[in-house]
Amino acid sequence: MAAVELEGFERFEFDDGRFVRDVYRRGSGPAVIVIHEMPGLHPLVLAFAERLSQAGMSVWCPSLFGEPGRPVSRPYLAAEALKAICVRREFHVWATDKSSPIVDWLRALARQAHAERGGKGVGAVGMCFTGGFALAMMTEPAVVAPVLAQPSLPLTAGSKRRAAAIGVSPAEIACAKGRFEAEDLSMIGLRFKGDALVGQARFDRYRAEFGARFEAIELEDADAAPSPIAPHSTLTLHLAPDGPTKAAEGRVIDFFRQRTGA
Repeated sequence: MAAVELEGFERFEFDDGRFVRDVYRRGSGPAVIVIHEMPGLHPLVLAFAERLSQAGMSVWCPSLFGEPGRPVSRPYLAAEALKAICVRREFHVWATDKSSPIVDWLRALARQAHAERGGKGVGAVGMCFTGGFALAMMTEPAVVAPVLAQPSLPLTAGSKRRAAAIGVSPAEIACAKGRFEAEDLSMIGLRFKGDALVGQARFDRYRAEFGARFEAIELEDADAAPSPIAPHSTLTLHLAPDGPTKAAEGRVIDFFRQRTGA
């Protein structure tokens, strides 16, 4: 565990009666659930969470896989992805029309966070493997601000059907649509245009389902921060210190502040 990156975060266990996971929390004010990407709760996810806390929100960072604080490397990324695809039963990697079982645990965490920290409601950002979880969480009334950063499930593996799928159930889609209209809410999605894991077909599906309630932020690959990994992680690995990616992060932070009442 990388103790330096985790300094300032309070760790606690959260048990919803089915799953038990560690959560790292910091800050005050209305809550935002930061659901990390592959391969785990790495330092750049924690840095993004810290910026949210500096903007007046409390951040709740569950650790769903990997080692909290461990930096990203290609071997680490490959090992955790393989475990999630082949071993972990709390994730539905290939399903086109249902969310993963762990989403129920995330909804329960959102209820707890809202009860403790108040505000207008809770924000949620999913990243990569967990990107679509923030939308599925909208069946929990406490969640009012879903952000989908490079939502990569279901994995496509060359399937046109999965490429256009969004990994949530018809009931979850209907609930989100109803709440967006009834409560005047919306969602944000982010991706790099050349990202093979999050193609145009998936964002077209979001547009078709949610219309103007879906705000798409689609970034040029050339705007990504340099990295050995192809442009993918909009809010972490490929977030540049200035330019379009930093502006996109600013939009996400403003969205959370407005919706949660921070």
